[in-house]
Amino acid sequence: MDCAVEEAQIRRVLEPFGRVQRLQFDLSARTLALVAPQGDWPALTAAIAQAGFAATALSAPPSAADTARAQRTELWRLGAALGVALSAELMHLLGDHTALWQIAGMVVAALAIALSGLAVFRKGVAALLRGQLNINALMSVAVIGAFAIGQWPEAAMVMALYALAELIEAHSVERARNAIAGLLALSPLQAEVRQADGRWALQEASGVPVGATVRVKPGERLALDGRVTAGQSAVDQSPVTGESIPVDKAAGDEVFAGTINQGGGLEFEVTHAATDTVLARIIHAVEAAQGQRAPMQRFVDRFAAIYTPAVFVIALAVAVLPPLLLGWAWLDAVYKALVLLVIACPCALVISTPVTIVSGLSAAARRGILIKGGVYLEQARLLRVVALDKTGTLTEGRPQLVAHELLAGTGPEALQVARSLAGRSDHPVSRAVAAGLDAAELRVDDFGAEMGRGVRGRVAGRAYVLCNHRWLHERGQCTPALEALMQQHEQQGRTLSVLASEGEALALFAVADAVKPSSRAAVAELQALGVRTVMLTGDNAATAQAIAAQVGITEVRAQLLPEDKQRAIAELGEKGDSVAMVGDGVNDSPSLAAAAVGFSMGAAGTDIAKEAADVLVMNDDLRRVPETIRLSRRTHAVLWQNIALALGIKAVFLVLTVMGSATMWMAVFADMGASLLVVFNGLRLLRGVK
Repeated sequence: MDCAVEEAQIRRVLEPFGRVQRLQFDLSARTLALVAPQGDWPALTAAIAQAGFAATALSAPPSAADTARAQRTELWRLGAALGVALSAELMHLLGDHTALWQIAGMVVAALAIALSGLAVFRKGVAALLRGQLNINALMSVAVIGAFAIGQWPEAAMVMALYALAELIEAHSVERARNAIAGLLALSPLQAEVRQADGRWALQEASGVPVGATVRVKPGERLALDGRVTAGQSAVDQSPVTGESIPVDKAAGDEVFAGTINQGGGLEFEVTHAATDTVLARIIHAVEAAQGQRAPMQRFVDRFAAIYTPAVFVIALAVAVLPPLLLGWAWLDAVYKALVLLVIACPCALVISTPVTIVSGLSAAARRGILIKGGVYLEQARLLRVVALDKTGTLTEGRPQLVAHELLAGTGPEALQVARSLAGRSDHPVSRAVAAGLDAAELRVDDFGAEMGRGVRGRVAGRAYVLCNHRWLHERGQCTPALEALMQQHEQQGRTLSVLASEGEALALFAVADAVKPSSRAAVAELQALGVRTVMLTGDNAATAQAIAAQVGITEVRAQLLPEDKQRAIAELGEKGDSVAMVGDGVNDSPSLAAAAVGFSMGAAGTDIAKEAADVLVMNDDLRRVPETIRLSRRTHAVLWQNIALALGIKAVFLVLTVMGSATMWMAVFADMGASLLVVFNGLRLLRGVK
């Protein structure tokens, strides 16, 4: 197995097995990692063998040294085959035409074919027996036919060149596949760990337990994820988040494996094992995304399934009809038909899509954009509306308490109750209230959160709520005087929480959240791309409008519950527009799932496996959203360029063949050249799009 065409063959024979959970191909190592129930293994390996591939079970993936050794052996074998094929050509050109010399030349040619083409013949025969006409079947028929009509030197050279082209192509494709996996090498194999007696010692990173304390010196890479316990430094996080500017770290901040400590020494507590770091999970997620079939890839596969048999029929017609109708010589017609078979091999066409999609996914991941599949990379170019959450997406998501006011003649005990309720919540506004109040915390019973409204609980036997403007109205506790006071704060872009008992409102708390520096630029970039921007927020209208005005958004929908945001996504798409949602929290999960493409912000600091999102932005830079759209549009353009190149080159040589100007050598170079052109064109995407 050494090219994307053969990968597709194996996928097809394994599709009937419904219990196969995951397929992960490594073309350079010629391995397939397959997750399926143990009892299915005999049937799976038998199906692979029937497709013409010898399947050997491995207890572990081959080492890099073993893979390199196997590749060197393969290169030597093909080099020898090319040398023997060249000898056959020289024997044909320089030798006499006696029967003995001809037989000797045929033996040499057959040796070259055996050295380079036995695997091709095995796969080709298996395909023909199953009634399939794939690239190996076409090459097998072409080489056998050329040998049979006396063109044995060309048959030998064609097979040797074809095998060499396959090897070059496999290495080129692997460059795209390894673009992200190479990031694992950024994590050191060892870490300096504090021992039980207080001394420091180097340990294998894979054996460092969660909770251990690790020390990293200036200039060193971090081997594991953790939380800083001592020291201050700037850390280059570009391998993980794509941020070009180092980030200052101090006690309490999170750090990630593969990043570079640039300033002072740091000590950190390990929070994830080596196999579960953010960097490792990025790579696993990209590998899973590469295994999915993008829409264009599925289209090309279906097209190739029709194209290959059609070419076979045309070649058959070229071999039979001209001698019968136009008086061509039979050997000339058969030779042209065989040249046509070689030219028409669909390898370049089939490989044009996966290498481009993989390069696009890899380029995005290098920029801190984790796309969960080729389908979303293609879908992003169609986006016409982007809906954005406010808190944590357009704003920093770290609001601060800027004002508070006691109401209804209440005393300082109201601040203690508010501090106690807010301290039990993980909502950013509640956390800001808790952090901003210097009051003793009391015991809270029957605590609960109301999604999109606030929190409730009982303190000293009395029921209280810490609620937003909407819930206060629903409770009927928003008096005209309080409404006027709240509007004054909201017009300044502040978010309000009100402490209320069962009878009345007791205290007002105003929280402000700063807009991210990247938000205004991101919104401007989206609008320049022709994408309409809409803010969807659970906050009040006045606050939402104030933030929207700062970032350049004119369309705002405020005071939305999670289910309201989900309905808004559906409404925005009613006119046929493709809608994206950008959010950062659990509240946004329904709308992220409902959107054509869901973007989750700040995934590096939280659980990377946010199931609802299709694209994870590893840092909080909103500019990654328009960058994804630009990358999607460029990927789509390169896909069509590759398809046009593959078919265009074949069309030119098809005309040359019919005119009698193309040989089998030219056919192989045309096929190999088209394949390498589309591969290298697709690899250009690795440079990314800014």
